Amino acid sequence: MNFQELVMQHKDSLIEDLAGLLKVESVKGDPSENAPVGEGPKAALDYMMELGERDGFTTKEVDGLAGHIEIGSGEELFGILGHVDVVPPGSGWDHSPFDPLITDETITARGVQDDKGPTMAAYYALKILKEQNLDFKVKTRLIIGTDEESDWECTKAYFDSEEMPDAGFAPDASFPLIYGEKGITSFNIVQKHTHLDEVEPNIELKVLISGERYNMVPEEAEAKLKVIQNMTEVIQSFEDFLRSNKVKGDYEVDNGFLIIRTEGQSAHGSTPEAGVNAGFILIEFLSTLELDDNARNFVHFAQKYIIDHYDGSRFDMAHRHEEMGEVSVNTGMINYTEVDGASFGVNLRYPEGLDFQGKIDAFKEKISDEGFMIEDVSDEPPHFVDPADPLVGVLLDSYRNHVDDPSEPFTVGGGTYARTLERGVAFGAMFKDTKDTMHQKNETMKIEELLNATAIYLEAVYRICVEGEISEDKLL
Repeated sequence: MNFQELVMQHKDSLIEDLAGLLKVESVKGDPSENAPVGEGPKAALDYMMELGERDGFTTKEVDGLAGHIEIGSGEELFGILGHVDVVPPGSGWDHSPFDPLITDETITARGVQDDKGPTMAAYYALKILKEQNLDFKVKTRLIIGTDEESDWECTKAYFDSEEMPDAGFAPDASFPLIYGEKGITSFNIVQKHTHLDEVEPNIELKVLISGERYNMVPEEAEAKLKVIQNMTEVIQSFEDFLRSNKVKGDYEVDNGFLIIRTEGQSAHGSTPEAGVNAGFILIEFLSTLELDDNARNFVHFAQKYIIDHYDGSRFDMAHRHEEMGEVSVNTGMINYTEVDGASFGVNLRYPEGLDFQGKIDAFKEKISDEGFMIEDVSDEPPHFVDPADPLVGVLLDSYRNHVDDPSEPFTVGGGTYARTLERGVAFGAMFKDTKDTMHQKNETMKIEELLNATAIYLEAVYRICVEGEISEDKLL
């Protein structure tokens, strides 16, 4: 079977169907009766279910949160797990992020890399195989979620009622293959109490806002200051700070308040060092001012534990695993009000071997004496599949049949749906030379890479689910 040729025959329809999905503004929103994580994600799920029905698959939707597109029968189940929700687009795009810009070479839109493009590639792998009237030896499902970028309510709801695949992959990362993912935690560090200054300060911090998600490096930050005296000097100091640190920002005076803003560079929360945290920049400037007591406590705490902290060492959680690497820390949200105090939204990822619960308990006790507490802790432990597993071998071989790349499988700090399966790995769709624009402005995927990923998935699913290569070894 010529997998590449079959994919090329479907190039136009693949791009057309993907463009339709990309037009859906599937950012998590307010819940409603039929849309638990918002109308946008639900609309994207409905879109995929409609494609499945159009092409003659068996489909099922679960609680408005997830669904599957199924082909084949048998006792064994192979799952491909993708998601159609996206992170907020942010600012600075060259065009509307939900109006796909399609050229001869690329597609640019929010979600094209993460994860609508790869999910559509996997769908077309099933669609093409179905059109060949092949007999699937293994029941195969494309499982689609709508809350991967937030709380994973979708997979929780789906697997509460549906069968767990015996094995599978998530097309939501990088080739050649990812067999290990760090543990993923999120928690809030909150200022416990605030108090009034005995003497009125010269500068009061009223509000600071930075970031929207735990798993994104914030690219914008804004603070509102009440400057009692010397407003001009404070503005001049801010301009000097921007110039000397070679960072971007602006300011305005509104009804007597000074509004200052800083700009950074967004990045995925698993690689915070690849971005520039706008909140960090803003707090560094605030540290140069004579602020009120509550704000000064907030800024001091941030400098001690938060600013430019990426490896877990300031939380006494630094740890390294030979295969899975080091702890990473992203402070994706920083908020402050003069009434409620400060809140830091932290996304920490850790490899095998770290006692996270013990460490977070110790850190809670440590910062309690400094007027801060930890709330809303969630923890997904590390995920690891033996790289000698036959599943890994078939997928890796399918990849190498289409790409001249001898790279070995690896582990990452990111989290994919693969971790919901005991034998699940992440498989594409970024290649070794792909520019990673996930969670960034002007998110882009090369059409050549979209087609090549589809061909790779086509071969992999054919070998596992039609030919039954793994099943014959009684290992699926």
